[in-house]
Amino acid sequence: MDFITERNMIYACDNEKVIAEVTFPNIDDTTVDINHTFVDPSLRGQGVGQKLLILAYETIKQQGYKAVVTCPYAVKFFANNPSYRDILK
Repeated sequence: MDFITERNMIYACDNEKVIAEVTFPNIDDTTVDINHTFVDPSLRGQGVGQKLLILAYETIKQQGYKAVVTCPYAVKFFANNPSYRDILK
């Protein structure tokens, strides 16, 4: 699956339809909010959501931002993966 990275979001499409995405809009000059994760039902259970959050983590860290997390799926991801918590505010 090919992921597309744009400002404040990473997503994948299939025939022009978004099938997976994570969004992390800026809330100030140094912080983003990981506020939404979506994976199409046909892809669930295949690790796509985790891959999205790892890509978001890498992007946010590379850009030098910190993150707050309001998406319930992302909250669980960071709770279960302490090695990714260094970007959390």
